[in-house]
Amino acid sequence: MTTHSILQKPAISRAGGNRRWNRFKKIAWPASVTAFATVLLGLFLMPFLYMVFTSLKTQTQVATPGAPIWPAKYPTYVYTGENKNTYTLQVNKSGFPVNQVINMSDYAGKPLELYRVPLPNGTTKKLALIQGYQKSSIFIDPAKPAGDPIVWTGYYESLPRPWVLAPQWSNYVEMWNDVNYPRVLWNTFFYAFMTTIGVLVSCIPVAYGFSRFRFPGRDVLFVVLLSVIFLPSTVTIIPTFTFFTKIGWVGSWLPLIVPSFFANAYDTFLLRQYFMTLPRELDEAAMIDGANPLQVLWSVIIPQSYPVIVAVTVFHVVWAWNDYFNPLIYLSSRMDLQPISVALARFNGLFGSRPELIQAGSLLTLLFPLILFVLAQRFFVQGIVITGVEK
Repeated sequence: MTTHSILQKPAISRAGGNRRWNRFKKIAWPASVTAFATVLLGLFLMPFLYMVFTSLKTQTQVATPGAPIWPAKYPTYVYTGENKNTYTLQVNKSGFPVNQVINMSDYAGKPLELYRVPLPNGTTKKLALIQGYQKSSIFIDPAKPAGDPIVWTGYYESLPRPWVLAPQWSNYVEMWNDVNYPRVLWNTFFYAFMTTIGVLVSCIPVAYGFSRFRFPGRDVLFVVLLSVIFLPSTVTIIPTFTFFTKIGWVGSWLPLIVPSFFANAYDTFLLRQYFMTLPRELDEAAMIDGANPLQVLWSVIIPQSYPVIVAVTVFHVVWAWNDYFNPLIYLSSRMDLQPISVALARFNGLFGSRPELIQAGSLLTLLFPLILFVLAQRFFVQGIVITGVEK
């Protein structure tokens, strides 16, 4: 009996230790993964947060070395004139002492700048500047507005200043008016909408043909189509521009919108890969009911392909939203037709010394594609996953 008890104790102890270790792993492992993912997300979002903070800063804060990263400004104190006395104070303006007459009534209702001033007793206090000179300055204590002025020896510009949170939402209003944002936003929406319609109308039938029909040279034609993806766009710039110039389309929307109605290789490939994952039995069942190929496409293929259609739509809208080069070369003489990408670049050149306005414009430009991605995330991910499986 004694031997049995002695042998059982270590086994029980080891079992308890294993259970505690398993519980620890169940808690510690997810927690460590979550913490690591949070750190990575923070690092990834740092440029975006910096852009948001910069868009809300004042021009003074942007130009001030050592200013906080968050939007802030120097606080001021409005003296309400509690002390109406006149003082004759000895100050050191430029190396020698002089008497300076200060009438406190002259500063009533005026905003005074605040500084952190070291006092003779070793403490630092937030004081409001009345007069600043090269060798000494005159302050008042906001906590004791009826008190006497304080003369501090030193240059006031060398003193640290407190910062208070002060987001400047007026930056967005100023940028909105300077860029004529409603107009360029409408141009961008029009360009993205029309070219998206063209892509869907042209790419869906072509992808349907490559995925469902067998005809001589189909595979060769598909390889030729895919080879267009590898063709550098710079090769076609000059001949394409020359062609559109000859037919008089430069300076209008036509060179940007009409080519989208001729299927592009990238979106056609995505749609074709998805269509091939759909069972052909669906087509055969529809044909037995008397459907022709176009009816099969409209009633069977398209309703089953919403994920990839949404994915293609998101891809193209974001591409059109960010497209800079094509509108630049074809609409350079028509500022009233230019989209936000070109207008924002022009705005950046005009306001290069105002990074807060540039970041405000960039953030407003980013909002629509960001909202689109959030709304279409489920369809977008599903379409990308399915088009990349097995085919």
